[in-house]
Parts: sequence; C-alpha cells; structure tokens
Amino acid sequence: MALSTLAGVLAGLGLIVMSILLETTKFGIFLSASSLMMVVGGTIAGVFIGQEARYVVQALKGVFEIYKPQKAGRGNLLGEVGNIIEWAYIVQSGGVIKLEAEADKVAHDPLMAFGLNVLMAGHKGETVRPIMQNFSDQAFTRRNVQVEILKTMASLAPAFGMVGTLVGLIIMLANMGDDPAALGAGLAIALNTTLYGVVVAKMVFAPASSKLDQRSNILYFIDSIKVEGLALLADSVSPREVQDRLNSYLDPEVHFDIDQHRSEKS
Repeated sequence: MALSTLAGVLAGLGLIVMSILLETTKFGIFLSASSLMMVVGGTIAGVFIGQEARYVVQALKGVFEIYKPQKAGRGNLLGEVGNIIEWAYIVQSGGVIKLEAEADKVAHDPLMAFGLNVLMAGHKGETVRPIMQNFSDQAFTRRNVQVEILKTMASLAPAFGMVGTLVGLIIMLANMGDDPAALGAGLAIALNTTLYGVVVAKMVFAPASSKLDQRSNILYFIDSIKVEGLALLADSVSPREVQDRLNSYLDPEVHFDIDQHRSEKS
C-alpha cells in the first residue's frame, strides 16, 4: 500500500467533510446518489464512447494501481546497474554468449529478456542501441495510454457535473408553480453534481493520471539505463567503463561503486 497516496486522499476528503461540519450539521444534504451516478456514470460512459474499451478498463485499473507502492526506486535502480556491471565481467571473461545462462533471472523483465535475445544474435552496440531504444519508447507509449484516458476523464467529470446542474435547474423550474417544496430538491441536485464533478476530477482522475505519468517516466528513465548498458555489453566494454557511463545517469549520491559492491559480497 502506498501510504502517502492513501494519506493524501484521506486528508483531502477529511478536510472537505470537516469544513462542511463546521458550517452545518445537515451533512445529509451533501449526499446524493443520483448526482454521483450522473457524474461518475456519465464520465465513464463518455470515455467508453471515445476510447477503445480495453484501454478504458486498463485506465480504470490504473486508478487503483496508484495505491500500490512504487516498485521502481533508487534501490531497484542500483540493482539494475549492478546487474549490468556483473554481466560486463561475464562478457569480459567468456564473451556475450555466456550471458545465455542469465535468461531465467530476467524473465520477469520484458526489456532485459528481449535485450538478451538481441545480444545473443551477435549485434554490435550501434545496432543494439536503436533496437532497444525503440522497444523502450513503445513501452512508454503504451503505458501513457492510461494517462491520457484518465486526463480525459478528469476533464469530463466537471462537464457532467454541469449536466447535473442543468437537470436540477430544469426540475426546479418545472416545479416552481406546482410544488414549491420541490425547489429545494432540484437545487440540491444542481449544486451537488457540480460539487461531485469537481471533487471526482481533482481528487480521483487527475491525481491518478499525474501519478501514473510520473511512474511511467521513472520506468522510462530506468529503461534508458538498461538500453545503454545492453549496448555497452554488445561492444564488450570493460566493467569500469560500464560503471562510469551508467553512473553518469545517476544522482552523485547514489553512484555505483564496483569495489564497494564486491567487498560487500565477499
């Protein structure tokens, strides 16, 4: 569980609820199933009309993915760099073909698994780099489909809030002469849907798209390091040079140190 995400959501909703309770004890007037259905249902329906269904489903799953902890971090990054440097030692001692035994260790990582196959084909670094960069770019593009759909949903939610406002006003005006008591219900629907539209957009869909976009960029950065490492392995570059080139991508505070790493392992 990503505690910071959960804490942000709870804090945001909590502040809204607290602000309401400070001004009125009639909290029930802010609860409207019809308004919620209009905003959420209309937003989801609208995005299904404009986007392919399977991508919409992935985007909706992405809303819940942000509550899971981010796997790609500094520790993961250093692990990837260390792994590539260890492979450089293997290549130095026995050639690229010796990396075939490492295939099972990276089966969970599509980029590295494909990269090993490319290396096994005997390509040089100048060929490996564009192949793997294209693989990374296309993966980034596929991930960003979810981001764009969630951005669309964030823009649709307030619009459906306005639709609810118009519906509520129509109800209110239609009953103005016959039943004055119905004016309050119509106005409540009108204002609640506007409120729900903004809250759903700014606390659900927009934050989800931002976090997924950030995570996608982090993965793209890590993939860029992997691409560079694979190209260097294809050219049988020395482990020390591999270290220096990959460290150029990293914050100086977390530069990989071969000597320290090997002393810790021994």
